[in-house]
Amino acid sequence: MDTESEPYVRLASLRQLHQVMADMNTARSLADTLQTVADGVVGGLGYELAAVNLVRQDGDLVVAAFAGNSAAESLITGRVGSRASWDRRLNMGETWGDLRFIPHTEGWVLDEDDVPQWHTDGPEPRFEDEWHPADRLLAPMYTPSVQGSCGELIGVISVDRPRNGRRPGAWGREALQMYAFQAAIAISNARLRANMQRALVRLEREQQALRASEESFRQAFEYAPSGMAIAEMGGDQHGRILRTNDALCRLLGRPASAMRRYSFSDLVHPEDIGTLLRTSAEGGRAELRLGRRDGTYVWVSLRNSVVADAADGPRFLLTHVEDIEERKRRELQLAHRASHDSLTGLPNSAELRSRLSARLCQRPQSLPPGAADALDAAYGDHVAGHPAAFDGTGQTFDLHPRGPYDAFDHHVHTVAPEIDSDDGTKGLAVLFCDLDGFKSINDRFGHNAGDAVLIEVARRLSRGVRDGDTVARLGGDEFVVLANGLGKADAQDLAVRLRNEIIQPIRVDGRAMRVGASFGIGWAHCGMTADEVLKSADERMYVEKRSRPKQHRRAG
Repeated sequence: MDTESEPYVRLASLRQLHQVMADMNTARSLADTLQTVADGVVGGLGYELAAVNLVRQDGDLVVAAFAGNSAAESLITGRVGSRASWDRRLNMGETWGDLRFIPHTEGWVLDEDDVPQWHTDGPEPRFEDEWHPADRLLAPMYTPSVQGSCGELIGVISVDRPRNGRRPGAWGREALQMYAFQAAIAISNARLRANMQRALVRLEREQQALRASEESFRQAFEYAPSGMAIAEMGGDQHGRILRTNDALCRLLGRPASAMRRYSFSDLVHPEDIGTLLRTSAEGGRAELRLGRRDGTYVWVSLRNSVVADAADGPRFLLTHVEDIEERKRRELQLAHRASHDSLTGLPNSAELRSRLSARLCQRPQSLPPGAADALDAAYGDHVAGHPAAFDGTGQTFDLHPRGPYDAFDHHVHTVAPEIDSDDGTKGLAVLFCDLDGFKSINDRFGHNAGDAVLIEVARRLSRGVRDGDTVARLGGDEFVVLANGLGKADAQDLAVRLRNEIIQPIRVDGRAMRVGASFGIGWAHCGMTADEVLKSADERMYVEKRSRPKQHRRAG
């Protein structure tokens, strides 16, 4: 290149340089680009050997491409040199612009380092600018910088043995330096394209996974055997149903289009609205009743979870609705069996005592005057000296903050009429009924007939009382009636009416059977226990039974 025909050689070299640069920018992949860079050095810049050493993520440099000698290519391609060894090379020798030339007189110290290298044999140079086989010429490649300075090192092009056998002159150095600059741009672009391709592949895979996940969710939602709904979360439309599956529509008997007009608060039973409002959005569970289209209600179990949106946070409420009507029915049946007599269907002894105890407290009906009475007397209150004020219905409201109940106690006390006289007080009457002549029916006609008689007596007693009164079977042929708000005369009239109902003939298997009934009337008031109340009514029943002639006690 340094002969007298150099201008013509430079023009030819310029055409070759232009061509190899064009080839670099048309390579399809990063590997193709690296090999094109190595081939361009050999084919366009006039060197017999060229290697492209690429910086890895860990900072070391790997021989990524080689050109000029197939034996050398198979030997050193893929081998790695440490970054420290490369930094040592790039900081020694002569600086030719951005190039680094290490003459053989200095490079012998590098023969034993870990940088992959290939030496060619040849004669000793005869001239000063002749190329020595141990000479090294390196062209660092840096990422482009906006301010024109060198950016980050991305690789090094190492060349050997110029074809003319001489060290490159000014034009050869400028051409190699320009080539390394363009190669850095081509490699950076190839890396960018490769990263973009990987990102596009990853994005496509993520989108495919998202579509598959959405399809899986849709199928799980639509074809779930139990009801599912998606509702609005937050804002003015909180709780509004956006989407339901077929199972929920069938459960409630409503089409999907109609369900979108409701929220769960519109469908829940009025008694269960508090349960729904107390159910948390995330992981909340509740058992309540939802309304069907035909006006009936069905017991369901609700389980909530939040469907999160990656951008805006929680967005929707996913509610799982399970039909528990059958389980609730069994629970109610078990509870009914535990609290009711299996033969007559009446409340049993335990249920009777529970209902009676619920009306009683530990406060006695009469207490000595206290501090409240002194205040009442001082202000002339008409209730002074009395521990309770009547409301005219046989109930009293406690005015004394004694015992376990304080001044804020809202318990309605139960009182009883006077025993010796009818003072007009109305209270909770307890009618203890014992059948007369029932044992003889069991003995003569068998227990099946006796059971039929008990069932009919229970029916007649239930028919003869008011709504809200309790008829219970204690066991055997004993029954108890709880009737609130009665005076002494009212209770006696009720006992007479019920006795007259019971003594009417009862037909069992074509036979007419009759039983009598003895009633004892007791009165419940606060300060008594349920057992004490029942014992009192039982004792009065036996007093009443003994007071009547024996022939009047039975009619069976």
